[in-house]
Amino acid sequence: MSLTMALIGFIVALLVGAGAGYLFRVRQATSRLQSVEALSQKMVDDARREAETLKKEALIQAKDQLYQMKLDFEGETKERKSELNQFEKRLAQKEDIQDKRAQQLDTREQDLSRRESKVLDHERDVESLKNDYERLVAEQKETLERVAAMTEAEARAQLVQSLESEARHEAAKTLKRIEQETKEQAQKKAQEILALACKRYAGDYVTEKTVSVVTLPSDEMKGRIIGREGRNIRAIEAATGIDLIIDDTPEAVILSGFNPMRREIARLSLERLISDGRIHPARIEEVVKKTTTEVEASIKEAGEQATFDVGVHGINPELVKLVGRLRYRSSYAQNCLQHSLEVAFLCGIMASELGLNPKHAKRAGLLHDIGKAVDHEIEGPHAIIGADLAKRHGEKPYIVRAIQAHHEDVPPESILDVLVQAADALSGARPGARREMLESYVKRLEDLERIADSMEGVSKSYAIQAGRELRIVLEAEKTSDDQALMLAHDVARKIEEELIYPGQIRVTVIRETRAVDYAK
Repeated sequence: MSLTMALIGFIVALLVGAGAGYLFRVRQATSRLQSVEALSQKMVDDARREAETLKKEALIQAKDQLYQMKLDFEGETKERKSELNQFEKRLAQKEDIQDKRAQQLDTREQDLSRRESKVLDHERDVESLKNDYERLVAEQKETLERVAAMTEAEARAQLVQSLESEARHEAAKTLKRIEQETKEQAQKKAQEILALACKRYAGDYVTEKTVSVVTLPSDEMKGRIIGREGRNIRAIEAATGIDLIIDDTPEAVILSGFNPMRREIARLSLERLISDGRIHPARIEEVVKKTTTEVEASIKEAGEQATFDVGVHGINPELVKLVGRLRYRSSYAQNCLQHSLEVAFLCGIMASELGLNPKHAKRAGLLHDIGKAVDHEIEGPHAIIGADLAKRHGEKPYIVRAIQAHHEDVPPESILDVLVQAADALSGARPGARREMLESYVKRLEDLERIADSMEGVSKSYAIQAGRELRIVLEAEKTSDDQALMLAHDVARKIEEELIYPGQIRVTVIRETRAVDYAK
């Protein structure tokens, strides 16, 4: 019984618990449903608010775009209006111009009409005057023929002859004027080209020395150089041809000589003997011989370097050696190789300005003084010697002629000849190029003119080209052509006997007769 009651109680409790759980779940579901509905309502409200916000933004953007379009339209409308106004102004100006032109054309037509009528009147007057002129000419012709007893053909021939003579006279005057103007223009152009060449070429302001100084390690070396009873110094001077000056100058020996090549050989040989320490005649000869061979090699290199610097090629190797020998040759203390390079560059510059071939000009300028490399071995002017050497070694005739004519030993025939003459004068005459005592220079010029003036029949004499040429003007009434030839020979011989000078001096004797008259 109690078990049944307990079972019933358990079932009742179970049912009560199940009902309570159901009610709890129902309440929980109702609460969830309410919270879902609230969330849904909130989402709907948020969506509605967002939609309204988007609608307002879209409306604002649409208004902004509409306003911007309105501004753009108004701007374009203003621009179009401005363009139309300008176009209207241009049209109005063109209309005014057309109206003015139309008025001018009307005025010109009226003027032309008046001029045409005047021309017609003038033509009638001219026709009338022509008839009167022909009539008068015929009458005068008959009168002249009757008075002069000359036919019309004879009178015409005389008139033509008179006109021809007058025309020739006028043509001669015009030709002389044109020739004078051409000379002035050519002189001006030549001066411009020479000035430009001088500006574009900057040469070194140096002069050669006639002495070299060899530094000694101590004064004791002077005794070794002199040797016992002076045999060493005599051997050095005999082998090199240079004078050694050993004086009180501390730790130095001076080499004196006018031949730069020999002086260089002596300097190098003496430096090697000093560094070697063995100084005796046999060793001196050996060192001088070896140094001479090395200097000859340096001569070839100097010639090749000169042709490379100038930019000329295909020169015979023998001529290249002669060009290199100019390194050890000087004229008025100016180094001949440097002088030849200057002449080559100046010739190239002036040839370019004149539209000539600058390579030909440079070649002639570089080779123009090669005769000086051997003029102590061959008799004659260095220009003639150089031309013979160039011809012998295959140079072109125009190069040979330019070398031959650069001191007017032969008259120049081409522009290249004159260019080499001008460049040679420029290189030798520029400041610092050549060195000579002013007193001796002026004295030599005075002596040249004194010798010329002492001759009978001399009117004037001029020493020109730095004393390289003496020009003598004779009195034509007191001398003859044969006497002029003899005078040139006598002056040249007298200069050789009385003066000391480098190179050669050209004696030119001028004898001329002038006829002068004046038209008043």
